[in-house]
Amino acid sequence: MLDVLTTARAVALHGRSVVRQRIRARAWQQPMRGVVVTHNGPLTPDQLERAWLAASPSRSALGGLTAARRWGLKGFDPERISIVLPEGGRRPPGDLELHWSTQLGPEDVPPNEPRRTTLERSLVDAASWAATPRRARALVIAAFQQRLTSVARMRRVLERRGNCRHKSLIIQSVLDARGGIQSLPERDFDVLRLAARLPRPTRQARAKGRDGRYYLDVWWERFNLAVEIHGIPHLAIEQWSDDLHRSNELVIDGRRVLAFSSFSIRHEPDRVIDQLLRATARPAA
Repeated sequence: MLDVLTTARAVALHGRSVVRQRIRARAWQQPMRGVVVTHNGPLTPDQLERAWLAASPSRSALGGLTAARRWGLKGFDPERISIVLPEGGRRPPGDLELHWSTQLGPEDVPPNEPRRTTLERSLVDAASWAATPRRARALVIAAFQQRLTSVARMRRVLERRGNCRHKSLIIQSVLDARGGIQSLPERDFDVLRLAARLPRPTRQARAKGRDGRYYLDVWWERFNLAVEIHGIPHLAIEQWSDDLHRSNELVIDGRRVLAFSSFSIRHEPDRVIDQLLRATARPAA
């Protein structure tokens, strides 16, 4: 793309006098120092991102949500342009989200235009920069829901990434892509059960519905209460739909059902315990 160029590149292509003349005539523009845009109209979002990247030190790359959006992630538009600069690189002026890294080689920045970190690196970075754990988890899960990545690819990036903010939550969210109770160690739910002083439930209890047999994640017969634990319910639409129908069958059959996300089990224990206590305090129907 030759509509956004560094000044040096524009001079190499067109000659210094031509560049100066077209800028003076306002046929071209210089939106920031060291950058030439070969038209005089408003910059598109794409051109603005490429212009700020051109104004950044050599080897810089678009990163975080800015890069992830270019790889196809939907629903998480960045508030500011995110750029990852090489360690020690000078800060370009402007209202940008800037980060510095020593890992900007081919494994992290493939040969694409504009230069940007891989989807998986972008996701891990954006999640680690997120203001809240919920935001971090949501964008990782969204990438799986949108079928943009895989557990194996995310794991490789996390192994190379080293320590970062929200890392344990990012790993948990990736593991949750496998779905359901299988993604949770039994002790995770049992910690909350013991805190609530509830008796041991039956795990994977068999139940029979109109469309065949299915298994309950957690079942207390004495309370007539089933607990369903979901990892990423929208990852596979058919599976999600089946889970909803299964819950409906449980209710129709007279059982009471509570549903929790694995995020809630791990990170919102007070809310889970409160609902467990209120549900088990009611007499079984």
